[in-house]
Amino acid sequence: MTGRVALPVVHRAMVASLATNIRQGGTSAQCWKYDLSQDRSLGGSVRIGQSQGSFLTHRSTNLLRPAAAISVEQDDVNTYLPKGDMWSVHKFGGTCMGTPQRIQSVADIVLSDSSERKLVIVSAMSKVTDMMYNLVHKAQSRDDSYMIALEEVFEKHMAAAKDLLDGEDLASFLSQLHSDVSSLRAMLSAIYIAGHATESFSDFVVGHGELWSAQMLSYAIKKSGAPCSWMDTREVLVVKPSGPNQVDPDYLESEKRLQKWFSRQPAEIIVATGFIASTAENIPTTLKRDGSDFSAAIIGSLVRARQVTIWTDVDGVFSADPRKVSEAVILSTLSYQEAWEMSYFGANVLHPRTIIPVMKDNIPIVIRNMFNISAPGTMICRQPANDNGDLDACVKSFATIDNLALVNVEGTGMAGVPGTSSAIFSVVKDVGANVIMISQASSEHSICFAVPEKEVAAVSAALHVRFREALAAGRLSKVEVINGCSILAVVGLRMASTPGVSAMLFDALAKANINVRAIAQGCSEYNITVVLKQEDCVRALRAAHSRFFLSKTTLAVGIIGPGLIGGTLLNQLKDQAAVLKENMNIDLRVIGITGSSTMLLSDTGIDLTQWKELLRKEAEPADLANFVRHMSDNHVFPNKVLVDCTADTSVASHYYDWLKKGIHVITPNKKANSGPLDRYLKLRTLQRASYTHYFYEATVGAGLPIISTLRGLLETGDKILRIEGIFSGTLSYIFNNFEGTRTFSNVVAEAKEAGYTEPDPRDDLSGTDVARKVELISCSDKILEN
Repeated sequence: MTGRVALPVVHRAMVASLATNIRQGGTSAQCWKYDLSQDRSLGGSVRIGQSQGSFLTHRSTNLLRPAAAISVEQDDVNTYLPKGDMWSVHKFGGTCMGTPQRIQSVADIVLSDSSERKLVIVSAMSKVTDMMYNLVHKAQSRDDSYMIALEEVFEKHMAAAKDLLDGEDLASFLSQLHSDVSSLRAMLSAIYIAGHATESFSDFVVGHGELWSAQMLSYAIKKSGAPCSWMDTREVLVVKPSGPNQVDPDYLESEKRLQKWFSRQPAEIIVATGFIASTAENIPTTLKRDGSDFSAAIIGSLVRARQVTIWTDVDGVFSADPRKVSEAVILSTLSYQEAWEMSYFGANVLHPRTIIPVMKDNIPIVIRNMFNISAPGTMICRQPANDNGDLDACVKSFATIDNLALVNVEGTGMAGVPGTSSAIFSVVKDVGANVIMISQASSEHSICFAVPEKEVAAVSAALHVRFREALAAGRLSKVEVINGCSILAVVGLRMASTPGVSAMLFDALAKANINVRAIAQGCSEYNITVVLKQEDCVRALRAAHSRFFLSKTTLAVGIIGPGLIGGTLLNQLKDQAAVLKENMNIDLRVIGITGSSTMLLSDTGIDLTQWKELLRKEAEPADLANFVRHMSDNHVFPNKVLVDCTADTSVASHYYDWLKKGIHVITPNKKANSGPLDRYLKLRTLQRASYTHYFYEATVGAGLPIISTLRGLLETGDKILRIEGIFSGTLSYIFNNFEGTRTFSNVVAEAKEAGYTEPDPRDDLSGTDVARKVELISCSDKILEN
């Protein structure tokens, strides 16, 4: 040591940590230097070790850095770094590296790859990154339990190594692990005393998880006899800060350093650490969250790899969040732009920045499931071929963002005034809020934008202060905040060249009775964004998804009255459901059956092959209000229909409320349309003004299309002069079979048993049923004028 000075405890501990690191070889074979010459509290400098290169300068945020292990200018290049299709890049996340058994599986996958050269990027073992961050947090909070937490990290990796490795490999890894933990213990002690950790200190501590997992995997691969080296990417990847919690890679410098590294260790298989890197000044840093994917993309670009494979625990990229849409499907291909849009709107695909390095070199990314290798996964590439070219294929995926608020700035004084938008968003920027979406009408009368709900109060307050004079003078009429919003984004590269996509989307939302608050679409048309009530978001997502990915019509059906008519209908649905889906693209599920005393409910569909048994064994007490609530609140299916198979006036009195909730109504019950005229007209007015349907064809004609046929004649210009027919099948049957050999009551009972009569045969015998049918026919769109 040169330049002896009296060091405070914190610096003595730091130096001790660094000295230990150097004596024992260092975590990454780097040589550390520590320079305190500009620390006014010390007034001197300390050098540890004898190494060429620059010293560390003590600044407010950087206390330590590794000297560059590779000097591009001084070392000679002995081995040329090959580039191109001979390289395949694999990235394995923390879940894939979570246990010794999984690490061995990773090794097996890598060895099964027939590529000439392989570069494997690994994350820390599952939960380790969080454990390392927790170490730093505890130490700077002066929480003594950081020592226990560090011991837990040590035990986790030691146990994994003992299960995975043996012999010299195990001894070598454990020796390095002991060395690293000793260094970390000293550094954390220094952080504990200081009560503060700089970002570079924190990044240095956290990065050890990747170092250990990379070493264990490299030893596991070498056990099979394959040549393998492991790489500390802090020696290779150089990044520079580009914004809050974000860095940009320096490709030119990184490529030089990779060439130098490879000249010393030209292995066919390289296991590299994800997530960690260094600055141009060789200060340890990270690529921030999701950094391992970013590492794989950057390194794939540096070697011009044939493909980058991201191994996860899902079979690929879904068309929508499978937790919200159970019918979501795995997409075989995505374009770079589609993946970018999806990740921006919260889909669990890739971080948007991960796509940039591979996109510029046209390197495909494949998302695959390590636990289901037979699944082909999803390929993200330039522009996948469109196999069928139909309208539905133009939309690839749907994503949502919740917990948003819509801010609406409105006023006639905004129109034609330059700088208004700039002033608004300057205020938002000063507040530090993130604008998710912007929408403005061409009239410039108003502009609205979505921000996270937690930030909207500050945005609103700042806007009221900034535009106080404009609001007082009336140039702006209001600054309005609408809370409880969500965004639904529809993503597809080919939407730009395909007419009708927006129409399909908004038709699906309208039929699901969902109101749209705001709309945004760029000229590139890669996505259509709509703002909705948060309570409608899941239903909207399912409605849109089912429109583009499933059947054209997905129906959730509730049956009221499982008696003779309702039971027959249920049996018909049981026989015809598959046919409807196959031939007519209608996916129909019965999610509720209710009688007068019991009801059976299901979220996804009742097994109609045993509906009677289920209604007997699993039913709950009937409650029509709860039954309708179950239908209305169901978010699995966007389109809902209630079929009233009763002859109950009280049930018919609820039709208007059901239609208003967006539930379609189908009924053979004559009571609603043959009762008070104002009630019927109210129903028909609501039905015409909304996207809900009110079908009552079955009330007349024993299921034959009498009403629709007559309506069709009127619509084509015909005039109905007279209608003749047998208006009562019940009376026809009774009088054809009442021959004097049996009592009249026996014949009526026989007709009732055969299903010809109304539930109450007195309605037939009194002529009330015939009167209702005449009224139904004559009132339906005024079929009979006189």
